[in-house]
Amino acid sequence: IVVRVQKTARGVQAVEVMRIDPPEGVVFPLADEDGQMLGEDILTLPMEPARVKWFDKGKGFGFANVFGRAEDVFIHAEVLRVSGFADLAAGEAVALRIIDGRRGRMAVQVVSWEAATRGPP
Repeated sequence: IVVRVQKTARGVQAVEVMRIDPPEGVVFPLADEDGQMLGEDILTLPMEPARVKWFDKGKGFGFANVFGRAEDVFIHAEVLRVSGFADLAAGEAVALRIIDGRRGRMAVQVVSWEAATRGPP
């Protein structure tokens, strides 16, 4: 986790989260896929700008569309959780790292649009 800090009367405090990277050696679930991916492998995939179509926390999944592409990208709740999110709103802009699974494209990492556009600190 990379944060911007500020010295205050109460000490040094984080004022902005700049980036959250997956920890080294962490295995990411790939929803209904048989395989798994290490965090380091995920970071080699390109970030793709997308907009959330819908996400149902109760069902544990949702879909997004990459800008300029018609097909849906599956987002599993566990991938969302490991990426640091609890929920997504319809219409929300995000950046996704995506793989081609047996049943179509699926996100393996979700990043907030603000964090993705900032780039590395």
